[in-house]
Amino acid sequence: MKITDIETFVVANPPPHFGGRYFIFLKLTTDSGIEGIGEVYTATFGPHTVAVMIKDVVERHVIGRDPFKIEDLWRQVYSRGFTQRPDVSLVSVLSGIEMACWDIVGKALDKPVYELLGGRVHERLRSYTYLYPKEGDSADVYSDPDAAAERAAETVKQGFTAVKFDPVGPYSAYDPRQPSMVTLELSQTFVKKIREAVGTSADLLFGTHGQFTAAGAIRLAKRLEPYEPLWFEEPTPPEMPEEMAKVARQTSIPIATGERLTTKYEFARVLQTGAASILQMALGRVGGLLEAKKIAGMAETHYAQIAPHLYCGPIEGAANAQISACTPNFLILESIQTWGGFHAEILKTPMQWEDGYVIPSSAPGLGVELNEDVAARHPYDDDRLHLETYERPV
Repeated sequence: MKITDIETFVVANPPPHFGGRYFIFLKLTTDSGIEGIGEVYTATFGPHTVAVMIKDVVERHVIGRDPFKIEDLWRQVYSRGFTQRPDVSLVSVLSGIEMACWDIVGKALDKPVYELLGGRVHERLRSYTYLYPKEGDSADVYSDPDAAAERAAETVKQGFTAVKFDPVGPYSAYDPRQPSMVTLELSQTFVKKIREAVGTSADLLFGTHGQFTAAGAIRLAKRLEPYEPLWFEEPTPPEMPEEMAKVARQTSIPIATGERLTTKYEFARVLQTGAASILQMALGRVGGLLEAKKIAGMAETHYAQIAPHLYCGPIEGAANAQISACTPNFLILESIQTWGGFHAEILKTPMQWEDGYVIPSSAPGLGVELNEDVAARHPYDDDRLHLETYERPV
């Protein structure tokens, strides 16, 4: 079997844009007619530029190759142009390609990917969601603790046993910074009110985006500790895990990180320094499914767990579910609410969510199929990036 063709899809995510402004999908086709779908999660270039990058990589390194030879394909792309280092943009492209190859392999063998990576060990996958606003909300769930607490209680009634929120303000090109007293007080109030609203029926996941210095993050953690969050996410920027390790040593709250990291090499530094005990690899960025499996294996030797990150479309979400299903040290999976809305519409068969859990699909490959008619009706024609950083100091 050989890969013969590539097609890309840059899809606008309609309002309310949960999961980002757009999704970047790709489809590989083989000479036997089997198709594989993947998703690229990169925010460093405009999505149409990324689509050109995907085609360039595929035309140079993928067309004519056997989709079963994933290790060799990975090394060829990772080393292209004498790069051979964790380049987030290139590895994001590689992630989507690798994902599509596994989809092809699973379909060729009539097996879900998790059966090819060790076999399913989790029948269902505990999930969490961010606290998102509802249409018509008069209060801002992102900045109003009372509104967040109300939404958290509603989310728990749906079946979720964990909720994530991020009240510490924008991330800036000038981070890391010290949190202000206002930020410290607001963060503590958020956690206190949400804990009161959900009691012990749900874990609290305190999100940040690397905004703080180690000293500032430690100050914030002390405010949060009495309410026992399950994790304190990315308290310092990802480039220096040694600094994050300082935070981990000074707080009882488990540290989670990884959404901006790529390849086993960057995650190895996290584990070696003791920066985090919960790894949040994003399958559309980290290097694909096999790379995530290797990272999970390294984590297992450090008694660390995985909690795959998701802030994009449902193809990466399906890949996250596949790797989680076959990973012994899986902790929890990020969902975009209950996988309804556009995340359901863009698939021929939606992801299955029941009572707080994602049910891994037993269909071959990734277990989902892109609805190309829906994708064609929602082209992305804006010029904004998937995520954008505040340009001035906060």
